[in-house]
Amino acid sequence: MQESLDRFRLPAFKSTWANIHRGIEKESLRVTPDGRLAQTEHPRALGSAFTHPYITTDYSEALLELITPVSDSITETLSFLGDLHKYVYSNLPDGERLWVSSMPCLIESDEQIPLARYGSSNMGQLKTLYREGLGHRYGRLMQTIAGIHYNFSMPDNFWEQYREMQGSSEDLQTFRTRNYLHLIRNFHRYSWLLVYLFGASPAVCKCFTKDRPHDLQELDEWTLYKPHATCLRMGDLGYKSDAQRSIFVCYNDLNNYIDSLYSALITPYPPYEQIGATDASGKRLQMNTNLLQLENEFYATIRPKRVGEGGQRPLQLLKAGGIQYIEVRALDLNPFLPLGIDAEQIHFLDAFLLYCLFAESPECHQAENREIEKNLSLTVNQGREPGLMLTREGEAISLQQWATQLLGDIRHSANLLDSAHETSAYNSALSQQQAKVDEPENTPSAKILAMMKAQQMPFCKFGMQASENTQKFFEESAIDSERLAEFKAASQHSVDEHTAGEAAEDSSFDEFLTRWNDYHI
Repeated sequence: MQESLDRFRLPAFKSTWANIHRGIEKESLRVTPDGRLAQTEHPRALGSAFTHPYITTDYSEALLELITPVSDSITETLSFLGDLHKYVYSNLPDGERLWVSSMPCLIESDEQIPLARYGSSNMGQLKTLYREGLGHRYGRLMQTIAGIHYNFSMPDNFWEQYREMQGSSEDLQTFRTRNYLHLIRNFHRYSWLLVYLFGASPAVCKCFTKDRPHDLQELDEWTLYKPHATCLRMGDLGYKSDAQRSIFVCYNDLNNYIDSLYSALITPYPPYEQIGATDASGKRLQMNTNLLQLENEFYATIRPKRVGEGGQRPLQLLKAGGIQYIEVRALDLNPFLPLGIDAEQIHFLDAFLLYCLFAESPECHQAENREIEKNLSLTVNQGREPGLMLTREGEAISLQQWATQLLGDIRHSANLLDSAHETSAYNSALSQQQAKVDEPENTPSAKILAMMKAQQMPFCKFGMQASENTQKFFEESAIDSERLAEFKAASQHSVDEHTAGEAAEDSSFDEFLTRWNDYHI
């Protein structure tokens, strides 16, 4: 324990600091019995996707997003997510199930991907128009990729005591924000490790690459893959664009971060001007023709976040109140796990993120950013390749050697958490990750390819079988009557809130959109 405290120059690690606050947002496509994207509306029994606190939609009407409340209990978080799944499965249209892989099911064209609908309120129309714009900019197919977002924050009492230990005279908001940026910079440096350990998208259905250039190999008549890929979702097939490559976002200082994103929000982009804000008939095609329509359009593997009232812009919230928590966005759904994630993975994520917070984190610069992007790309596309070399501070190092060294260092944060919780779960989770480094066939990406090859199973068939197994798992266990009543009440309340919001609208959408686009911070 003392060695671990010394590693991070801490005089102590108080047990209450280990009460990490976390939440999970899990995306899943609704699919038909033959593995195609569902064309049905969001199920009425699940309430309003616009106002429901736990069940919403992402890009498509068929892309569900399940959200857990903030909790400091891993067991409670996973239990709640499990109950949400039971409730959703019991209310899906006949024959539908949730697709359990990150890469999508059989989709033959953009026309088969219905946009999420949020009603006639101005904000509801804005959300759908934003999605319309994403489709014109990047194609709808890219938006059907699903993942898990992991929200993480340290408890309030930690920040007060940690500031005192650090001898800082900053106000608490400034100190907390500076340290979350410290965490984010380290996350970028080491996120390749998460991609290697938890990447679960080494293959895709051929339909996903239709009319798009790629360098994938053919696994069978219906499947494309890369032999040593870990997470194609995070590569060029995923949510990437030439336009966004031009945005350099700096995480050294919150004002720099805000300024760089704000610039992209107000800067016209010629290719998007060619698309136009409206078509010849006057139908709106996108919110505006700027580099970004909204802050959330900027794709990042991790985001600084702050909770606010509806209608407030993320950058305005951050500028006014600083960073409240961080959102990790680099995680695939694991098709072998009913929830797509489990307690072992969460234990590791907590130890990893605490390490990112406590370990040295020099300010970043463009040269290091290029190194970070290259390491991530190599791990995404060929992470399990024997002898793969990455670059650390300009020097070549094998992925296996660096991962082993990094896991050895992360063990110090695992020790602190185990000691505080009087458990060995964090060290156990770390050992399981080392086993994936020692033997790459233990990674989810390798297991997926091994199963597909052994059973001569195309990607879509693998996805259907895994989705069917997961559906059976949840249908075989009943939801607690008290939790069921809670979810039914939340669904009804969301419908009532949605209806009241539409009735209270007092301006036209044109006026609303003009005000929204006239953005100042």
